[in-house]
Amino acid sequence: MKAKILATVGLAALAALVQFNSPRSRAATAGRGVPKFEPDPYWPKPLPNNWMLGQVGGIYVDSHDHIWVTSRPRTLDNNDKYGALHQSDCCIPSPPILEFDTAGNFIQGWGGPGKGYDWPENEHGMFVDYKDNVWIGGNAMGKDTNILKFTKEGKFLLQIGHHGQTGGSNDTANLNRPAGFVVYPKTNEVFVADGYGNRRVIVFDADTGAYKRHWGAYGHKPDDNAPRTRLYEGPGPQQFNTVHGIRISNDDLVYVCDRVNNRIQVFRPDGTFVKEAYIERKTSAPEGTAFDIAFSPDKQQEFLYVPDGSNKKVQILNRQTLEVIGSFGGHGGHGTGEFYHIHSIATDSKGNIYLGESFGERVMRWNFKGVS
Repeated sequence: MKAKILATVGLAALAALVQFNSPRSRAATAGRGVPKFEPDPYWPKPLPNNWMLGQVGGIYVDSHDHIWVTSRPRTLDNNDKYGALHQSDCCIPSPPILEFDTAGNFIQGWGGPGKGYDWPENEHGMFVDYKDNVWIGGNAMGKDTNILKFTKEGKFLLQIGHHGQTGGSNDTANLNRPAGFVVYPKTNEVFVADGYGNRRVIVFDADTGAYKRHWGAYGHKPDDNAPRTRLYEGPGPQQFNTVHGIRISNDDLVYVCDRVNNRIQVFRPDGTFVKEAYIERKTSAPEGTAFDIAFSPDKQQEFLYVPDGSNKKVQILNRQTLEVIGSFGGHGGHGTGEFYHIHSIATDSKGNIYLGESFGERVMRWNFKGVS
């Protein structure tokens, strides 16, 4: 039976704090200038209506410090949805889009197939833009080739791409299993990490969906015929291999998670390559290490946080140098303070970190405890 989303408390929480303060964890966060975090076993509060999360495909904190979660209701097994089958009091799949406040209280849930748009087959990604609009996509093979934009109440606004149609990494009308997105307020453009099926970043007008530009690794033209050979030393691969996370910093740099190549690449908004860095480059696990990215909330955004699902830790980077300066986690499991398959990440205005697990089917908060 799969482990469920309910966080253990009491002895489990105490054990997690001991684990966090173990020599291994202290070594990972030793020295000056490294943020420290502790797991919060009480976040979020239980969902109403006997709802249960499925796999978590995305997480994001909006400008009001509300936490938005993308769940996959169809990933729950029959024993996870006895209530929906009228076989027991528990449980019922939650709506795919959920909103929480900072305290972990559920605010609203919505989403699913509707008139005028193609809902994804396998929900993936979450972003709330500067106008409070909600963006989602999907990564089902052969089907999820579009992204959707809604109001925060769930009213449909825009679809980019045609469901089930794709012409590859240089198709300017359709996507192919897009993983993430970010809206850049200065130009009102949506940048898409179009990376499970395609090998690129692609940019559209955030209101009309009009195509603007796209690029591959190092700013090159993407090539779907290039091998996906992983290189563990020397010059990096010249093409992306699962473009998964994307964010834009306060100083107008686009950070892209090239997940299976174990690296982050940085660009200007026009696609000009700036620099790159590797996350545990020697890791040969098939899913890679650079899953997603979030910034610390200070004005300079001094730190980057990268969930490393394969090594079951969150890597902490100096944003200017892209040097890994610490981490937390590193112990696999389903208990408080342990990671099973961390997949997405977000930060709030106080520096707390929120994590979504896909196979682990849970969301977590790690409280910011200062910088030492």
